Amino acid sequence: MVQNVEKNSFIALENLGKSYLQPNGQTISIIENINCQLQVGEIIALLGPSGSGKSTLMRMIAGLIPPSSGKVLYYNRQLMGLNPGVAIVFQNFALYPWLTVLENVELGLKAKGEAKDTRIQKALRMIDVIGLDGFENAYPKELSGGMRQRVGFARALAVEPELLCMDEPFSALDVLTAENLRFELLDLWLEKRIPTKSILIVTHGIEEAVTLADRVIVLGRNPGRIRADLPIKLPHYRDRKSPEFQALVDQVYKILTNPDLPDSSSQAATTTSTPKPPASQKYQSLPHVRIGSVAGLLELLEGRQEKDLYRLAQELLLEVDDLLPIVEASKLMDLVAITEGDIQLAQRGEKFINSNIDERKAIIRESLQQHIRLVQQICQLLQAKRNHRISEELVLDILENYFTSKEAQRQLRTAMDWGRYAELYSYDEPSGEIFIEESVTESEESE
Repeated sequence: MVQNVEKNSFIALENLGKSYLQPNGQTISIIENINCQLQVGEIIALLGPSGSGKSTLMRMIAGLIPPSSGKVLYYNRQLMGLNPGVAIVFQNFALYPWLTVLENVELGLKAKGEAKDTRIQKALRMIDVIGLDGFENAYPKELSGGMRQRVGFARALAVEPELLCMDEPFSALDVLTAENLRFELLDLWLEKRIPTKSILIVTHGIEEAVTLADRVIVLGRNPGRIRADLPIKLPHYRDRKSPEFQALVDQVYKILTNPDLPDSSSQAATTTSTPKPPASQKYQSLPHVRIGSVAGLLELLEGRQEKDLYRLAQELLLEVDDLLPIVEASKLMDLVAITEGDIQLAQRGEKFINSNIDERKAIIRESLQQHIRLVQQICQLLQAKRNHRISEELVLDILENYFTSKEAQRQLRTAMDWGRYAELYSYDEPSGEIFIEESVTESEESE
C-alpha cells in the first residue's frame, strides 16, 4: 500500500530496508523500516554513528543501489533504477584528472544527452555561480582541495537536480576551507541561485547538521533505523553561541549517546504491520577504540566541572564519529555515566583514575568479564579447551552470524585489543590462535 505523500513532498521512503547475504548464508540487515518524506524547500541532514547506514540510505534514494525491502517513491511512483531527479556530491571529489574543470562539469550533462553547445553553456554558468570563473581550462592537479570540491558541486548542480545529495562533502577539507565552502553553499541556497528543490546531506558533524539543516534525521545502528526526526526552526544564519542552538546540539548528543532511549520519530505508528526481529538476534556491537583512548577520556573528566558532551567535543576538536565511540566504549565498561547529554565519571571510572597500571588492568578485566559479551564468549571457549587455545576463525564464524565479514574482523580486533590489555588472553598472529598464557591458567587452576 502506497502511503499518502504530502503535497510538497516529492520523495518518500516506505518501510525501506537493505540487507546483504553473507558467504556463510546469513543475511545481515544494514537498514530497516525507514519511513520518511523529503519535502520541497528544505535542507535535510542525515546524522548517525559509523555503521548506521547513512551513505547506504542516500544511495538508495539516488537509485544507485536497490532496496532489499520497501520502496523509494518518486512523485508517488516506485523508483526503478537511477533517480532522474538526484545528483550527488562525494567527499573525495571524484574528478577525472585528465579532464579540465569545464570537461568535468560537463560530464553529467553529456550523460543526459545534452547538445554540446547547450551543455557548455550550462556548465559555464554553474562554474561562474560556484566561484570558479577563470579556472575553466585548469586541471584538477592545479586546484586546491576546496576548489576541487567546488568542481564537484558545479558538476552536480549543472544537471539541475531536484534533490542535491551530499555525502560528507566537507570532511576531506581543512577546517577553515570547509567552513567557508559550507557558508557559500548556504548563501547560494538561501538566495535561490542554485537550481535544486531540496538538499540531503550526510554528515558526522552535529554542529554542521544544526547549522545547515531544516530537519535533522538521526539514525541508530545495528541495523540502521530512524531514532529521531527533528525540525530545526531557527532562522538562518544561526548563532552557534545562542542558547537555542546549543540546546538543539545537546538534544542530538543526548539521542546519539543513549541508544536505549525510545525512538522519538513518528515512524513507529507506520511500521506496526512489520514484525520486528526477536531481541535474541541482536548482538552487542563494540566501538572500535583502544583502551588508551578510553583512559585519556577518563583522565580528562577527572575533576571537570563542565560535563556537557557538546562542549567537551568543542574543546577536543572532535566530530561525533571520533568522540562517540570513545564515550560508548567507556559507558559499556561502566566507567562513565551519561545523563541528558552530560558525562561524568562513574564509581569504577573514579577508581580507575586513582589506580596504578596493574590495578587499572584488573579494573578493565573485571569490567570486560561482566559487560562485554564477545570477550565473555572468547574466555568461555578458551576455558573449554584443554590446551586453552582456539582459532580466530572460530570466533569469526560466530560474529559473521551478526556482522558483515569486514565488520566481524573489526569486532574481533577490538575484542583482542581490549582482552590483551586486561591480560585475559593473548594472540599468536602467525598461527591465528587466541590463547591463555600458561602462568594465568596455572594460577586459576590452583585457586
